This record gives sequence, structure tokens and C-alpha cells, in this order.
Amino acid sequence: MPMPVKNNIRVILGLSGGVDSAVAALLLKQQGFTLEAVYMENWEEENEQYYCNSAEDFQDARQVCEQLDIPLHKVNFAADYRERVFSHFLDAYASGRTPNPDVMCNTEIKFQCFLGYAQRLGAQLIATGHYARKREAVNGMQLLRAADCGKDQSYFLHGISQNALCNSLFPIGDLHKHEVRKLARDAGFTNHAKKDSTGICFIGERKFSSFLASYLPAQPGDIVTPEGEHLGMHQGLMFYTLGQRHGLGIGGRKKSSGKPWYVAAKNLQRNVLVVVQDRDHPLLLQRSVLAFNPHWISGQAPGALFSCTAKSRYRQADQDCQVRMLDDRHCRVEFMHAQRALTPGQYVVFYSGQECLGGAVIGQVGEQANSASPDTATRARNAA
Repeated sequence: MPMPVKNNIRVILGLSGGVDSAVAALLLKQQGFTLEAVYMENWEEENEQYYCNSAEDFQDARQVCEQLDIPLHKVNFAADYRERVFSHFLDAYASGRTPNPDVMCNTEIKFQCFLGYAQRLGAQLIATGHYARKREAVNGMQLLRAADCGKDQSYFLHGISQNALCNSLFPIGDLHKHEVRKLARDAGFTNHAKKDSTGICFIGERKFSSFLASYLPAQPGDIVTPEGEHLGMHQGLMFYTLGQRHGLGIGGRKKSSGKPWYVAAKNLQRNVLVVVQDRDHPLLLQRSVLAFNPHWISGQAPGALFSCTAKSRYRQADQDCQVRMLDDRHCRVEFMHAQRALTPGQYVVFYSGQECLGGAVIGQVGEQANSASPDTATRARNAA
């Protein structure tokens, strides 16, 4: 059956230089859309050392556009990124939280700044190389998981608006990664075997601790057990994540069981890092979360009290939970089973089957979450 011609619909694709967006361009071209591409520069530094391989990525993007004969634009969103993503990233670390800048990059840059820029260029729709899908429903457009569950990126897209979702296409959402690479190889794209980008782009190959210390002053302090026994010194609470095992520098102690130590808590007021020797210590296993700033893809919560599944980190399997809305800005999440290393600043993202409902920022966990009121959560959020 011949492919329907869609040359009356103008689509502008975010082209990163990677294989996923390259194949998205290929598919859109084959489907007959009037297609253009935009390469976004979202980070730059005063010392002119760009750790995200921007020049190489732009050349890869340009080669794809030359092969497909589509126009390529280049836009710099670095100022927007610093104001709307990076500043919040630093604020979160300074307040003892562990943020996820990839979620904010999608919400603030790719599906706000880029969407607005593309529309000013005359685009009717934008497209990206994200592994996700969407479908129209009675309550609006739904965000769905990708066909490739191992590459699904709905977790990182849960914060985009209904308007952005309605005006976006995810051409590779029905494909698996091996199919994407085969299409790129068959098309003759030089980036068909290009390694997937990992980690935080603006940090690149640098040590995370060195990067962060160049923006925030390190404040060394005590490492202690829950009972208060002093074990050593930490380099700064911002360098540690709940559940972290490596890099603590307290192994091989006398009268120790020899088991590895894990970060169990961070006391910002006392600048103390609390560690335990049991991976499944009660301090690391919690069932309750008080989350703030919930965002719902449909525009509203599914109900005042509802059951669903959730992920408190990207690679986690779905966990059964119950969500109670406390007000428009706060919700309490009760998991059926205890979760390991629930981390303030990370996102808890909600699902109903294949549909991503939305998500919220983890504020407090365990007993603090159960006893906290929306007022105390608001003060904690504002302080952060």
C-alpha cells in the first residue's frame, strides 16, 4: 500500500546527531511530511571547553540532512538552559537533593523553547527521536510507553504539557533499538553504530565531583553510623547519593564485619552523612513518599485517591502504589512494598498500564513523609 502523502504538513525535527533522531528524520521523510531539522546547542562554557562533543554531533546531523535533502537550522538555547534547568540543578544539590536534569531539559527546553522556535519557523508539528508513543483519548492526548521497554523514555517525558504532546511526533516509538540501527545502516548513515549518549550531557567525561565543586563550595563533614559512631569524613554531602556504595573511603576498619557501607541518609543541618552496612537496612527501605509539584499529562489527577504503578528511578520495574492528593501541589504515595533508596529531588512517575499519567518530585520519605503536612512540604520546597 502506498504511503499517504503529507507534504502539506510542515514538521521540524530536533536532530541531535545521534542515530535515533536520524532515523526519525528518515521515517518522516518517507511518510511525505514537509520536513526541516533543528540542531540545538544547550550548553557552553566560558573556558570554551565543550564536553558534549557538540562539533562532532553537529557534523553527524548535517550529514543526515544532506543525505535526506532537508534544511538544517542551528539554534543556541544555552542561556535558557542555564536559567531554566542548570540553576535548578545547582539549587537542588545545594539543598541536599539529587535532581534529574534530563526531565527538566525535556520539559523546559525541548518541549517549550524548541517548540516555540519551531512554530516561529512555521512548523505545524515538532518531532524528536524519543522512544515514546502517544494516542488520542476522551480526556486528551495520552503519553504511552515505547514498544521497546528497554529504551522507553516516557519517564523523562512525564513533565511535558498537553499542548506540547498534541503538537509532537515520536516517529521511532514503535521500533526497537536494533530496528533503528538497521534502518540507519541500510540508509547509509555514518552514525548508525554511534554509541548512545549516557550521563549528564553538560558534565561529559569529567568527574562529577570536580564539575560540581567548580560551582558549589564543598563542605566536608562527619560520616557516622545511625548510632552516632564516627567513621570518617565526607567531602561534601552534594557528592553522595542515597544507596551509594563506592567512594566512601571507610572500608577495612578494625572491628568491622567487612561488609560494604551504604549511604543511608544526609543530615543537611548538621552536615553529616549517615552510613549503614546492610544493603537492605531499614533506613534504606521505605514505603511512603511525600511528593510535590505533581504534573498530570491530562491536566488533572486521576482522582483524589487512586491506585496505579510508579517508578522512583528510570530503570526501576513498575511498583504498585496508592496516590492520595493532599492539594494541587502535594501528593502522598504509599507503595505496596518497601522501596530501596527513595531519593529526595528525584521524580516518582505514575503509570496505568501503557499510559504515563504524570509525575512529581520526591520531597520527603518514610516517617517524615507520613508526618509531614502540605504546609511543611511547601516550606521545604521553598527552602530548596
